[in-house]
Amino acid sequence: MKILTSENGIVIRKAFAAVPPTGKYSLTEKGRKLELIINELQKWGVEYEIA
Repeated sequence: MKILTSENGIVIRKAFAAVPPTGKYSLTEKGRKLELIINELQKWGVEYEIA
C-alpha cells in the first residue's frame, strides 16, 4: 500500500492514534479515475472466465 500512497498518489492514508495503530485509506481523484478502468477489466474477466 505504501507504493500507492507515497509514490503514485492514488491512495491517501489517514492515520489514527490508537492502540493498535490504525489507518483509513481512500482514493485520490487520480485513483477514482482508475475505478472505471478497473471495473471494465473486471467485466472482461468475468466474460472470459474459464470454468
